[in-house]
Amino acid sequence: MTLPALLTGIPLAAAILVFCLRGDGVRGVIVKLAAALTMALSIATAVTFFGHPAFIKSSGTLLSTIVLAVDVLVAVAILYYTLVKFKKIWIAVLELVQLGLIMWFEQGPGHSVTVRSDLAIDNFAVIMILIAGIIGSLIAVFSLGYMKEFQKEHPEVEDRRPFFFFVIFLFLSAMFGLVISNNLLIMYTCWEITSFCSFLLIGYTQTEEAIGNSFKALWMNLLGGLAFALAIVWLGTEYATVELSMLLNLGRSAQPVELAVALLVFCGFTKAAMMPFSGWLLGAMVAPTPTSALLHSSTMVKAGVFLIIKLCPILGNNHAGLMTMFIGGATFLFASFAAISQSDGKKVLAYSTISNLGLIVCCAGIGSYEAAWTAIMIVVFHAVAKSLMFLSVGTAEQQLGSRNIERFDGIFCSMPGLSLCMIIGICGMFLAPFGMLISKWAAMKAFVDAGHSLLLLVLVFGSSTTLFYWTKWLGKITAYIPTDKNREEGIHGVQWLALRSLSALTIITCILFPLISQSAVIPYLEVTYQTTMDVIDRSNLLIMSMMVILLVVLPLRFGKGRKKKLVVTNLAGENCGDNISYRGVAGQTVPVSLRNWYMEAWFGEARMKLFGFILCGSCLLIEFAIICGGVFHV
Repeated sequence: MTLPALLTGIPLAAAILVFCLRGDGVRGVIVKLAAALTMALSIATAVTFFGHPAFIKSSGTLLSTIVLAVDVLVAVAILYYTLVKFKKIWIAVLELVQLGLIMWFEQGPGHSVTVRSDLAIDNFAVIMILIAGIIGSLIAVFSLGYMKEFQKEHPEVEDRRPFFFFVIFLFLSAMFGLVISNNLLIMYTCWEITSFCSFLLIGYTQTEEAIGNSFKALWMNLLGGLAFALAIVWLGTEYATVELSMLLNLGRSAQPVELAVALLVFCGFTKAAMMPFSGWLLGAMVAPTPTSALLHSSTMVKAGVFLIIKLCPILGNNHAGLMTMFIGGATFLFASFAAISQSDGKKVLAYSTISNLGLIVCCAGIGSYEAAWTAIMIVVFHAVAKSLMFLSVGTAEQQLGSRNIERFDGIFCSMPGLSLCMIIGICGMFLAPFGMLISKWAAMKAFVDAGHSLLLLVLVFGSSTTLFYWTKWLGKITAYIPTDKNREEGIHGVQWLALRSLSALTIITCILFPLISQSAVIPYLEVTYQTTMDVIDRSNLLIMSMMVILLVVLPLRFGKGRKKKLVVTNLAGENCGDNISYRGVAGQTVPVSLRNWYMEAWFGEARMKLFGFILCGSCLLIEFAIICGGVFHV
């Protein structure tokens, strides 16, 4: 129990310290030290448990007492915001209902439930620990510099940085607890903490828009929490267990546990921002950039897909599996389409995140070995590359005063280091032979082998649309527009540390694709599915790794120290001599303007959301009606 206790305890202690000790210097030391310790503990956990899964039972009743007390504390905090401060009565009702269910269960039927293992640390849990521990810690370090500049640029926003870092570390502590939980009551508590923390982070600026969006996130996640509580109560009363491992065993033995599975999948939908619950993730953009990076890439949304992937072996060709496949596929397709029409950098990243989460959920819904392998690999690559992109866009916004992609003209010259980070992140998201595209190739194979031709079409069209928005962005930042202005001088050292570390992680992860698959993912799937196979031939994986190395090494070797030939820009008129403006009609000076086509008439955000919400909402209602009818024989 020592490592799991430290893993959750160190971020929690850091949260308390950073809240109580308010000085900038002290805060910087605490955040850096806590980040370093958290990363070290994550790596130590990986070294200890990779290939050696462990099921841990807590002794006595202390843990269950603490868990119930935390449930009450979180509920009191939520009720304060919903009843006392902002008068959101119907959201308070959601919290009261699920708290009542959990307390009734704990004090009644829960007494007859025997828990054999409270914690389960397997390879997949370790992967999630590494993602949250390393990426989450880098985001916390990045926040030191970013939030300092943020407060300077927004003097109207109350400086609540001690509270901000308190919530960040509390969030990380809860995330660690969530991914190592086998007892669903413990997982539920950590789940509620992450939901409450996201509410606090989104509403940080306390503007009317931020408060509205934070409550949208809260009620959607509380709706998922209610489903979680119902699943626990039903499973505990029907089968006298609250263990996730036992639920999987019951499902494998053809026991009728589909209602509990469907409720947990629904809970994962809300956290992973599947349509029609994607609104909270889009609304999170009003928060400072570290919040977006934390929620969209490495932690919050990954909790949802983590739970669904855990349930993967008992999904497939049943109604819970079909619901998961359909909603994941529809979310993937329509979110990809919506991203085409966006010029706001964070909005493109948000829709891209929703799209990739949809693909992960769709793969998990298939339930096969190949699909589970694909889902886990996409989780890894998405977490690293997307967190890099969010932090890069946030940094660019601070220097340019805008996150609109159309304002990124010339940043290849004015911010070369930041541009390189963006290029690496974009390549990691969609370019061969980087990992994300290889994972989609594996998804295509999994869909074909499972006989889902419709999902194959969804994958092809949804993946093709990524070409539109990533290529537009890549072309924008690589366009050479001469400038003497250096816009990188205002970027803090801690920001560069996080950006360069994530850039290196993106490249290293793609190079080590075969090693990650062979040493981490396949051993987990061997235990889970009691079989093994190569989803993509190892020789092909090695070839792709070599291609990534060449893509990185060749530009460094052959571009370094060579004289570049500069040519005068060919403009639609007489060049004024600065290569950024020309003389047009009647001698008028016209600045160079490069603009993309966003196809709003075809892929407008409102239209894509409407189609996606109707399809996914209808699927939810139909499948739950069928599942409940089958369970209760109505």
